Amino acid sequence: MIEVVSIKFKNRGKCYFFSPNGLDVHTGDRVIVETSKGLEIADCTHGNHSVMDTAVVQPLRCVQRIATKDDLRIAELNVQREKEAFTICQEKIAKHGLDMKLVDVECNFEGTKTMFFFTSDGRVDFRELVKDLASIFRNRIELRQIGVRDEAKMIGGIGICGRPYCCSQFLDDFQPVSTKMAKVQSLSLNPAKISGSCGRLMCCLRYEQEAYEDLIKKVPKQGAFVETKDGFGTAVQVNLLRQTVKVRLDGEGDDSLHLYKSNELCAVPGGRPKDGEAPVSTFHYVPEPEPEVEEPEPNPWFLEAQYNDPSLLDTPADPAGEDGRRAGRRRRARKPHSGEAKSEARPEAKSEPAGEAKAEDKAAAKENRGARYHRGGRGHSKSAPRAEAGSNASEADHRPQEPKKEAAAHKEAAAAHPAREDGAKPKSNNRRRYYHGKPKPKTGEKA
Repeated sequence: MIEVVSIKFKNRGKCYFFSPNGLDVHTGDRVIVETSKGLEIADCTHGNHSVMDTAVVQPLRCVQRIATKDDLRIAELNVQREKEAFTICQEKIAKHGLDMKLVDVECNFEGTKTMFFFTSDGRVDFRELVKDLASIFRNRIELRQIGVRDEAKMIGGIGICGRPYCCSQFLDDFQPVSTKMAKVQSLSLNPAKISGSCGRLMCCLRYEQEAYEDLIKKVPKQGAFVETKDGFGTAVQVNLLRQTVKVRLDGEGDDSLHLYKSNELCAVPGGRPKDGEAPVSTFHYVPEPEPEVEEPEPNPWFLEAQYNDPSLLDTPADPAGEDGRRAGRRRRARKPHSGEAKSEARPEAKSEPAGEAKAEDKAAAKENRGARYHRGGRGHSKSAPRAEAGSNASEADHRPQEPKKEAAAHKEAAAAHPAREDGAKPKSNNRRRYYHGKPKPKTGEKA
């Protein structure tokens, strides 16, 4: 093991290992390091840590010092010089009429060299451009042609996935990507969907390529002649991620498809046999074992006995059973009947046993339902009888339900009532005696 620090230049691209040289470097510090091109200022992405000796490329260069205020001021001046050099170089390129695109400009920390990065489709003769730039900046000028991938790495941006470019964040180098990877992953071959902003195939196509190659080995190809547990057929559709295959069995209609897992079929070697030859059976179906369901361990803090034995609880148990759940609801108090004392209307439930209280509650609820139906209250029907003429509304509300025999006797008496000679019905006082709780004033009386 060897102690190193991870350094990244301009906070992009590959990380390099440097020796801390006895310094305590923390993540995020700006340091001055020694490179093959001289001193450079860089960012520390990982402080002092140990790695294997095989991970380090010798010779291991050292960190000179942690950047001071003067070093940071020089770095700011170099950034301003890079912006000015970029504008001047673009003007000179247009003046000479060169077919090149300027991408970036870098000035080294010591100010002895200026590097210009550009892209071009072919070779460019930029000798006259170098002479003009050297006469302006009075230092060493270097022009370097890069590819479109390096251009995207330097400029950076947001990809179609919504994240910054992989090349500008963590990719050390560019791996070759082919169209075959998109075919294996069942992606659309539309260049607009599988290409990055650089115009090349996306680097992320390579991330899952090895996993897809392993999955392909477990299922047959589409259109292959397969043998299933139900017979022979043709693989119509293959889903690599789910490891399922849709098969059209021989002897059935074209619209009849069956779904099988990867362990329920196999490809027949040699493909479909010729006419008159029997297919070779090589498939031995072995069903998958059902996964064992682990029972959860009992919780020692959960005392189930406290919920089953009411004597262990602080509050007494509800003897009413299911009716105990209704105790929290607000019951409608039954109003006393006419001539009945208030004390007799609702006796105290505490002094009676639980069974008698339950029976009396049921009888009272039944009587209230009949009274509400009789006086046209809640739940009444259109055929419910109305209150007698001239009776008070309050008396009609509190009047108990008449038995069926008494109701029939009232009907017979009403039928036997003699009618008037002119055929008119006898008058009845149907006037409401109460209006919002107050009696209506009679004719001629003051309100």
